[in-house]
Amino acid sequence: MKIFSAPQIRACDAYTIHASGITSRELMERAAGKCVEWLMASFPKESLFVVLCGTGNNGGDGLVITRMLHRLGYGAKAFLLQFSDELSPDCQANLERLQSIDNSLVDILQPETFITDIPENIVVVDAILGTGLNRQAEGWIANFINHINDRPNRKVAIDIPSGMPADNIPGEDASIIKADDTLSFQFYKRAFLHPETGVFAGDIHILDIGLHETFISSTHTNYQTTGEERVRAIYKPRQSFSHKGTFGTALLIGGSYGMMGAISLAVKAAGRAGAGKVRSLVPEVGYNIIQTLVPEAMCTIKGEKYITRIADWENTDAIGIGPGIGTKDETAKAFSNFLDACKQPIVIDADALNILAKQPELLHKIPAGSVLTPHPAEYKRLFGKTSNSMLRLEHARTQAMKYNITIVLKDRYTAVIGPEGECSYNITGNVGLATAGTGDVLTGIITGLISQKYEPHDAAIMGVYLHGLAGEYASRIHSEEATVAGDVIDALGKAFQTMR
Repeated sequence: MKIFSAPQIRACDAYTIHASGITSRELMERAAGKCVEWLMASFPKESLFVVLCGTGNNGGDGLVITRMLHRLGYGAKAFLLQFSDELSPDCQANLERLQSIDNSLVDILQPETFITDIPENIVVVDAILGTGLNRQAEGWIANFINHINDRPNRKVAIDIPSGMPADNIPGEDASIIKADDTLSFQFYKRAFLHPETGVFAGDIHILDIGLHETFISSTHTNYQTTGEERVRAIYKPRQSFSHKGTFGTALLIGGSYGMMGAISLAVKAAGRAGAGKVRSLVPEVGYNIIQTLVPEAMCTIKGEKYITRIADWENTDAIGIGPGIGTKDETAKAFSNFLDACKQPIVIDADALNILAKQPELLHKIPAGSVLTPHPAEYKRLFGKTSNSMLRLEHARTQAMKYNITIVLKDRYTAVIGPEGECSYNITGNVGLATAGTGDVLTGIITGLISQKYEPHDAAIMGVYLHGLAGEYASRIHSEEATVAGDVIDALGKAFQTMR
């Protein structure tokens, strides 16, 4: 699904109105109707609603929602915060229509007025500020938002939580409605997918309001979400007359004394991801561990307690390096020599990224098409500090284009950034993946997919999606708290079954 900026969404609205031969008020009715359908499905008929409206079109949505809920027999009342002398035309029209039905259905709040008594059982619907916000909420509106946040009521935001910009990260002191649910029209907003702002959005529900497909399909954006439809398009079903050679050989390089768990997880995940054969290159201290934990994999030794040489990699279809490898000088030298010789794309993770951070001159040696999988701290060490996660992503886009690589920025909504600067936010996964070793599992999955002739960028997109989906399945069995990395590997089979 494409992610459009706020100006692009407004243009899409305008195109839909013109191409479909409808009015802006009719489009507002359609959007509000979808919100009411969701509210009806989510709350019992005896529910009571307070709808907080602003003076723009988001407020107009709220006024229509109030009218529709009232007509359907729900208890609903709107409060319009008059922070502007003028209402948008559609907001004004819907205010007058609601007042004509019953003037008591809406109260107009003057500046510095607050609602002091909202019983806890009442659902608060937020339609104060929409995607047109161009600066942080200030004064009365900021105080009003903070006042509402202090209430324990269930809060549902219409299109976007009030005070949240759609396309950037505001200052830490920004006042933003902390919603339990956000009903977003047609698209995700980028702000939903970053930790600084996403925490305010609660559960995201995308409502299809029928925006025109011609505009959507023909309008370019560098941002999209990775959903099942896209991964199905990448997925290559297995053919019945295949053999293990068909699905390639994956080589995982890593491990050191006391750090053999990481490479063991990566090796096992590569096999679960479908590699025909899996090889590991580890120090001698890891030989028995690998042979015991992953008997399906072959094992090569280079070094005693840590890797001192990287060899015998030429006849492999995919290489992943880094889990548990450490940053000893001899290991770093071996990695540098390996980069001098290797020309095929590789997957680089963990301590291999930390070696690159200590020797940034090695970045120019990374083979084109390679996949780097840093978490935020690794990215900071590798490429430098940014002031927020959205700026980090934009910086990563420049690095991906500069070095002709794919960067997997691991986070709640992991972003896969390609060598042309395109960015795919993954929407599978949950907090159950926030445990040691799951990053090593992801390295193994991506490496295993590349061995099967998936293009590295596609392997990263598909691998991150399956990794997140497996995490969801694992946490349903074990809970988010009790899920460990090995559980994610065990759930990969169920994740793959969704592709069929």
